[in-house]
Amino acid sequence: MASMEGLIGLMNRIQRACTALGDHGGGGDLPTLWESLPTIAVVGGQSSGKSSVLESIVGTDFLPRGSGIVTRRPLVLQLHQTDDGSQEYAGFLHMPQTRFTDFARVRQEIADETDRLTGKTKQISPVPIHLSIYSPKVVNLTLIDLPGLTKVAVEGQPESIVQDIENMVRSYVDKPNCIILAISPANQDIATSDAIKLAKEVDPTGERTFGVLTKLDLMDKGTNALDVLEGRAYRLQNPWVGIVNRSQADINRKVDMISAREKEREYFESSPDYAHLASRMGSEYLAKLLSEHLESVIKARIPSITAVINKTVDELESELDTIGRAVATDPGAQLYTILDLCRAFDRVFKEHLDGGRSGGDRIYGVFDHKLPAAFKKLPFDRYLSVENVKKVVSEADGYQPHLIAPEQGYRRLIGTGLTYFRGPAEATVDAVHVVLKDLVRKSIGETEQLRRFPTLQTAIATAANESLERFREDGRSTALRLVEMEATYPTVEFFRNRPQDLPAADASSKAGAKRSAESPVPLDRYGDGHYRNIASNVSQYIRMVGDELLKTIPKAAVHCQVREAKRSLLNHFYVQIGKKEAGEFAHLLDEDPAMMERRQQCWKRLELYKSARDEIDSVAWSSNR
Repeated sequence: MASMEGLIGLMNRIQRACTALGDHGGGGDLPTLWESLPTIAVVGGQSSGKSSVLESIVGTDFLPRGSGIVTRRPLVLQLHQTDDGSQEYAGFLHMPQTRFTDFARVRQEIADETDRLTGKTKQISPVPIHLSIYSPKVVNLTLIDLPGLTKVAVEGQPESIVQDIENMVRSYVDKPNCIILAISPANQDIATSDAIKLAKEVDPTGERTFGVLTKLDLMDKGTNALDVLEGRAYRLQNPWVGIVNRSQADINRKVDMISAREKEREYFESSPDYAHLASRMGSEYLAKLLSEHLESVIKARIPSITAVINKTVDELESELDTIGRAVATDPGAQLYTILDLCRAFDRVFKEHLDGGRSGGDRIYGVFDHKLPAAFKKLPFDRYLSVENVKKVVSEADGYQPHLIAPEQGYRRLIGTGLTYFRGPAEATVDAVHVVLKDLVRKSIGETEQLRRFPTLQTAIATAANESLERFREDGRSTALRLVEMEATYPTVEFFRNRPQDLPAADASSKAGAKRSAESPVPLDRYGDGHYRNIASNVSQYIRMVGDELLKTIPKAAVHCQVREAKRSLLNHFYVQIGKKEAGEFAHLLDEDPAMMERRQQCWKRLELYKSARDEIDSVAWSSNR
């Protein structure tokens, strides 16, 4: 495996890439690499000596100081050990071209960069500042300085600031990859320590927590912190480390950190309480301890981080394939894209009709259920009642009553009766039209490639529905023509095969016929039985025609509507596209702004993960040489 410098440097580079590409943990529906990386979060209450500990580890004054909440954004502090004798310098991720050798300017830039995002309102922000320090006085280490926990909002801050800070700190220390550096002042009861209280909640076993006791030199005379430092008062799985920071008087006298480190070392070595622990106390030991532990954690987590990266790269590439690549600017390529999207929609639409997707079966339901049901509801019983048949036949006869069979009456009864089929025929065509329109709507929604182009969706829907209207008119005229053909030219053979109509109620017998011929008494021209017989003949003929129309009306709808929809649904649209100016194609490919934003986010996140994978691979290759 790579060296400590290589491993910690690897995490440093990935962390910088995370921040540069907008991944600093937290919510959102994009995968976050930041939360998979091992980190050390520095947690402490205000006035716990947190800033002094960090400056002691670095060996340089570089942090802003003041009253109230000074740290208002996470500070990712990346320490890089350089060769002895080399000049120390610092650099910020947001100012990649600037090298700071004056650490007073570093302190000012931290304050200024905080204000750029939060303003001077003492608000806080979760977006981190990245500071890298290169020095022979440091070990390779990365720490994240978090805002100090507080119990009371100061003037100019909302009352929610107390909870806001705790929530931000929790968002870091909750993560299983986070090492917690819990800083507590020794001159206060450890049971009241904000840092230890929070660490105990998120890491009850103490597996991820390192305890740091500051201000040991400020404890009351005759007291010490051995119970804590030796793990009796509050046990952690990692060692406690005591720190003696510079006093305020030392800071005011500008005592440098090298002198302060020497003074700290002398304090522990000469202390009757802590001399036996001196080799495991102090800021230099703390820095070395954390660096070694961070290296071991990184080494253990590399395989799982690599697995997460590979899985997420696949997921992001799959989502980008679904969203689609950015639209080309060349008109020829734009036209190709439009036609390709139309073909994709057409494939989905045909799958609905042919049974690959649901919906096409609804058309068969129109033919098999709705059309027969509509025929059964037609009012032929009322139309062919004796009274109506008499009326129609009489009107057809005019002033000359029929001699044998009322042919004109038959023709009128048949012609008018068959017109009742017009309604179901038109309703069938309309029902098929409704299904086809709905399948167009569904197909547009189910064509993944179209989702990002709402303007083109609308254009395709409009063109397809216009075509369906034309197909409906063709289907309607064809279906009605089938009905009219039956009414215009009845099937003569049907009636030639029927028995002759006789002109009297008793004419069914020869005797009756003889009496009728011999009798001079005039009889009714026809009785009810005669008209019932006419009604029966017409009813049977209409039923025969209806059975035929049950077969031919669906054929008309399929031929004129379904078949044409499959063959030429977008033909008119293609003609219109061909007439457009090249500059008009871009309008059709206007994307949903939310989709464009999502693609950009996915691209940036994919770039981050691929960069991280390359970084890990490069460290692995270099370690195997």
